[in-house]
Amino acid sequence: MRKIIHVDMDAFFASVEQRDDPSLRGKPVAVGHAAARGVVAAASYEARTFGVRSALPSVTALRRCPDLIFVPPRFEVYRDVSRQIHDVFARYTDLIQPLSLDEAYLDVTANKRGLETAWLTAKAIRADILAETGLTASAGISYNKFLAKLASDHRKPNGQFAVTPDMGAAWVETLPVSRFHGVGPVTAEKMKRLGIETGADLRAKSLAFLQQHFGSSAEWYHAIARGQDDRPVNPNRVRKSSGSETTFNRDLTEPGEIEAGVLNMADDVWEWCEARQAFGRTVTVKIKYADFHQITRRRSQPVAVTNREGLRRAALDLIRSVLPTQKGIRLVGVTVSNFVEAEAVVAIELPIFAEAAA
Repeated sequence: MRKIIHVDMDAFFASVEQRDDPSLRGKPVAVGHAAARGVVAAASYEARTFGVRSALPSVTALRRCPDLIFVPPRFEVYRDVSRQIHDVFARYTDLIQPLSLDEAYLDVTANKRGLETAWLTAKAIRADILAETGLTASAGISYNKFLAKLASDHRKPNGQFAVTPDMGAAWVETLPVSRFHGVGPVTAEKMKRLGIETGADLRAKSLAFLQQHFGSSAEWYHAIARGQDDRPVNPNRVRKSSGSETTFNRDLTEPGEIEAGVLNMADDVWEWCEARQAFGRTVTVKIKYADFHQITRRRSQPVAVTNREGLRRAALDLIRSVLPTQKGIRLVGVTVSNFVEAEAVVAIELPIFAEAAA
């Protein structure tokens, strides 16, 4: 049986800012910009008590918390701290699967440090992180990744929680499905309409019922309702996509301005792809309108996009499929996915096949 720890830093970006600027400690802080079109990238726990969360429009955040202090993001600093944290992880296991700058799965089954339990290992990791970065982390300990991730949120901030094999399935039944990894807001609402609000409700549904309503996701939902997850901690997990998006300073309807925004995002993504020699076959453009309705337009081709102009052309074709528009556009994004192996990259242009998804 595996011993898995999910480590999640507490309000990571905001905590780094409070650490580096003592005047911010104990105050509601948002990482981001207070501009009319700004978005909160991260919020301190003091800000969260007012309902301020990441991805919240800055104007809404200020309405909820008039004393909110905005600080601009410093991603290079966050990356440096993240490297320190991962150096700590490496002392305790060779099996580390990062999920982002501030969270990771660790498989400590091999017990590299010879500690008596995974619980003690998690405590030691958190203590080392605090001593070396001045930041707190929370941890979830269990026998699989799904339960470990759920558990890490159970004693936040600066705590840890273990889900043992004899309690896993029963514990899942008590939780709202909206907390489950892989159940987003839209799916949670759909489940609610079907009478599924807790893990117990989900477990009561047959696999056939779930397949009828949730298609290829049905087996995952059927398994996690029973506390089951066989996925290993994969230190060599391949990144599946790279994307960039921007919120405009005002809602745009002029095609030229919208296209310019898309081209800028395509250039951002291309720089990442070129630097890593990672080339994908699918280009997706995300559009969010002034009323927050969101759609995507996607194109796939038989071979990878291997140059900037190819990516720019694909992105422009996709955004032009929704232009002209009477409704203002507040955000656009560009993503490349379906990466191919380096030896399979063919630097030729073939016709692009389109698909659209709302």
